[in-house]
Amino acid sequence: MSKKILIVEPFFSGSHASWANQFKELSSHDIDILSMKGQFWKWRMYGGAITLAEEFLAGNYTPDIILATDMLDLTTFLSLIRHKLSSHVKIAVYFHENQLTYPWKNDSVDKKLNRDINYGFMNYTTALAADYVLFNSSYNMNSFYDELSNLLKKMPDYRLNDTVEKLRNKSSVLPIGMHLSKLDTIVEDVYHEDTPLILWNHRWEFDKNPDDFFKALFILKERGLKFKVAILGENYKNSPQIFEKAFSVLKEEIAASGFMSVNEYRSWVKASDIIPVTSNHDFFGISVMEGVYSGCYPILAKRLTYPDLYEHHNNPELFYEDFDELVEKLTFAIENIEDIRKKDFKYLTVDYDWKNLIYTYDELFDKL
Repeated sequence: MSKKILIVEPFFSGSHASWANQFKELSSHDIDILSMKGQFWKWRMYGGAITLAEEFLAGNYTPDIILATDMLDLTTFLSLIRHKLSSHVKIAVYFHENQLTYPWKNDSVDKKLNRDINYGFMNYTTALAADYVLFNSSYNMNSFYDELSNLLKKMPDYRLNDTVEKLRNKSSVLPIGMHLSKLDTIVEDVYHEDTPLILWNHRWEFDKNPDDFFKALFILKERGLKFKVAILGENYKNSPQIFEKAFSVLKEEIAASGFMSVNEYRSWVKASDIIPVTSNHDFFGISVMEGVYSGCYPILAKRLTYPDLYEHHNNPELFYEDFDELVEKLTFAIENIEDIRKKDFKYLTVDYDWKNLIYTYDELFDKL
């Protein structure tokens, strides 16, 4: 039976916005989105609930389900709208990420002032306030609860240890949906060389660990290996300095770079051969999934969400333990590129296409 779902998103940008819009577009349920522009994430977590509560009260919303995301201070939001909220409404929260295990920059002001648990604790109280807690990956869920247990043990008294198990009991994994099959429609041939093409298609930020990625490529170049690299993604004003060095050292190897239209981006992803992943943070990894779906051979860090999503137990050859092994696996892939191009791990990704996943979403929310 169709339900009226209200998605409440204080950080409506990037993958958060895509997920909400695509769920709304494809679902058999009646979905509205209550949102704010995706910027100033810390202020969104603190103040977004108040602004969105005011908008809810001013509107004519009568949802069966409120689906908040982890960027919302759900306790504040619910306290401000409770007098207008029907008693039958179920409350769910979707964790795209969690702030307990999200890496902090070493030069972060909050880290220096020991304020870096506040946002994670807000995630905790948000989960407590919800009837259902959904995570985009097993890694996201397990890392959140493991770190939450550690955090509560450090409290001086009333450590609330029993709440972790209660939260686990109302939690489940609901993978993020993606329009992966749209990558199949790309026909533009943007790369006309036989030289192996290596792909970077992530944000140009510290948590994606570009240092290891580019340092590995510097070593490959020193060894005389022939390759090209597509450095895709958005360049932020405070992007790590390694990007500037990479554009100097690898100027002859760079085949494409920068922020592109959707079709240009998809064309370069489809043209690429190898996607080495060095991230220190990924709760799911949409860009990696897009690369593997498009035929890229993945070389993955044996950490975070990758061993689970890409079945380490069946594909150990795709994973590396340390930087030296990353370099050796990259070297092997380049030297054996014809064999590498014949390998296809697309089967690991197809379940996450909206064409397959939307039925799981609709059935889950139908049962809430």
